[in-house]
Amino acid sequence: MALLLLFVLLISLVAADDDAFIGVNIGTDLSDMPHPTQVVALLKAQQIRHVRLFNAEPAMLTALANTGIRVTVAIPNEQVLGVGQSNSTAANWVSRNIVAHYPATNITTIAIGSEVLTTLPNAAPVLVNALKFIHSALLASNLDRQIKVSTPLSSSIILDSFPPSQAFFNRSWNPVMVPMLNFLQSTGSFLMLNIYPYYDYMQSNGVIPLDYALFKPLLPNKEAVDANTLLHYSNVFDAMVDAAYFAMAYLNFTNIPVMVTESGWPSKGGSNEPDATVDNANTYNSNLIRHVLNKTGTPKHPGIAVSTYIYELYNEDMKSGPISEKNWGLFDANGTPIYILHLTGSGLVLANDTLNQTYCTAKDGADEKMLQAALDWACGPGKVDCSPLLQGKDCYEPDNVAAHATFAFDTYYHKMGKAPGTCDFNGVAAITTTDPSHGSCRFLGSGGKNGSFVNGTAPSMNSTSTSSAACYAFTSSISSIMIIKVLIWSAFFL
Repeated sequence: MALLLLFVLLISLVAADDDAFIGVNIGTDLSDMPHPTQVVALLKAQQIRHVRLFNAEPAMLTALANTGIRVTVAIPNEQVLGVGQSNSTAANWVSRNIVAHYPATNITTIAIGSEVLTTLPNAAPVLVNALKFIHSALLASNLDRQIKVSTPLSSSIILDSFPPSQAFFNRSWNPVMVPMLNFLQSTGSFLMLNIYPYYDYMQSNGVIPLDYALFKPLLPNKEAVDANTLLHYSNVFDAMVDAAYFAMAYLNFTNIPVMVTESGWPSKGGSNEPDATVDNANTYNSNLIRHVLNKTGTPKHPGIAVSTYIYELYNEDMKSGPISEKNWGLFDANGTPIYILHLTGSGLVLANDTLNQTYCTAKDGADEKMLQAALDWACGPGKVDCSPLLQGKDCYEPDNVAAHATFAFDTYYHKMGKAPGTCDFNGVAAITTTDPSHGSCRFLGSGGKNGSFVNGTAPSMNSTSTSSAACYAFTSSISSIMIIKVLIWSAFFL
């Protein structure tokens, strides 16, 4: 089972479609947060090549080293004031959190805060200074060309967002927005924007149709039309992206690309959140991913896709607020998908259907003693739960070392997120697309099920068990792993 993604960023609007990607946000507000190496194993298994972190946690940055995964790191809101008030503080932050990890960890972007203007307004006066100080520190380390600097904004700072051609930024923020846009333009960076059609839909009191929020196909007469440009809009996401472009143009900035740093849909909600469902979350995220990867673009910029980070990788059960706040994730803490994205034909990226399922099996003709040693290791130091191989259990038959080794190998392979190197076992194992399940013996991944992660790293098989009986001294593995303008919209939908 799988779910997810791909991307980099855009320097110019003309070239943006070549570089557009889908990424994923990684929040950590979980009661059982997987170890960073387990998180990375999941990212690899899901072909996720772009991630956004909400901090610069050293263990996560270390785990991401030498993976090629492109990383956006963040300066948390509580640190923005300090960074924006002191050039030396900014320089120390870059030295400690960027220089110490780059280039082994492929850091491409620094996001300063999150929705600072709307959630931490007292830091707004120093926000542009924070951007400049961090950029200066990168410049001093000769990293300014490799790493861009920006700050994620809430889409709520865009007023009169429909029709998009009339959109403008909340003028009370112009003293911040104008120098910020000057900075983004001069450094070749991008406007980061968080777009949540779910909230637009919920707060519209029925004015915005659900299908319009979910990217579902609309008949031409159901599309929203911008009377000034005659552009037709079939979804909230595109309308908001174009509203951002028009709002920047209103301030005479026409060559800054938009990057969507957060977008998604919750899979569960309370009684007052009836549209926070698995089906709607699946529909929105599947359609959004397809929309970006197909380079559909927006009505204002057709064919120029907007790089987007899905919110988010895991359900965060420690989040405060309504039930929906805890249920934006694509996976639970064990690495099990909350739902299977509808992405047939999208290639390896987010190939979360069973058509691309792989398994780890014992090689035909492998030396039996080597198979036994590998089996012993998997069931011992490898911490695979081999209890289904006990006599009388579902996977006892056929009672031979190759069959038992295949079960242990495949279980380990899936528990490690099918990461490279986890299906080798000193050369006696191989990856296959043929499901080795038989009878009532069902393997991890069979029928679209996904294994959970354990221990994070693939330990060396140089550690051995005391005897073949170690395979059967089982211990169970520990699982780890807005305000919408109702009256304006009503003019177009009612």
